[in-house]
Amino acid sequence: MAYNELYQYSVVSSLMEGIGETGLPYSQLVKHGDHGLGTFRRMAGEMICLDNEVYQMKSDGSIVTIDTSNGTDVAPFAMVTRFQPSVTAKIAFDSKHGLSDVMSNLFPKTKNRYLSFRIDGLFQSVAVRTADGQRYEHEKLRELHKRQTTNEFTNVRGSLIGFRSPEFLQGVSVAGDHLHFITDERDRGGHVLDCKSEGEVQFSGSILSAVHLQLPDDDEYNEAELNLDADGIRKVEG
Repeated sequence: MAYNELYQYSVVSSLMEGIGETGLPYSQLVKHGDHGLGTFRRMAGEMICLDNEVYQMKSDGSIVTIDTSNGTDVAPFAMVTRFQPSVTAKIAFDSKHGLSDVMSNLFPKTKNRYLSFRIDGLFQSVAVRTADGQRYEHEKLRELHKRQTTNEFTNVRGSLIGFRSPEFLQGVSVAGDHLHFITDERDRGGHVLDCKSEGEVQFSGSILSAVHLQLPDDDEYNEAELNLDADGIRKVEG
């Protein structure tokens, strides 16, 4: 993969339908990028990839560093890129929506493009959620959402990793801004529901024009009835 090309395995609508038992081994996924997010078998926790490491952020609050060489961990859904920022800036924001506005100013006329971004620094607050995993085969993401674990971290240093996806690709990706967070100590994190910087933080980002979408090739995926549940995706992804 060249720099700033998006590699995506599977589609968000597949997660919505509870397709979580199979996936791409992380040993293969990391060949496509060093910056990204996703999930794990049975949607057990949130994945964040940065600084050549992959982490699993679990609903009990623990974080595991994934050994991507052993091939046992798989991603039912993931997005990664070889990140090389084209725009860097010091920014401040008072909410996730405010962050979205800042990025729109940094990348004007890109509503129909993918963006990748990373934000490092001190955050006044970061609200996150983590899924605890499927309790039965094909349990849908809407059901997992009902028992997700939520936390709010205050005065915390860490990194936000994310992608912005075009609205017309809702169901393929998560339309809008999809972010995961991890602390500098790599001991807390999750899927970001809201966030606020403490003064200025360091932003870096890039436009992704080349997109590589790999669809699963197994019975679980091929036999699923995949329909767009746009309202459900907005609800569970925050």
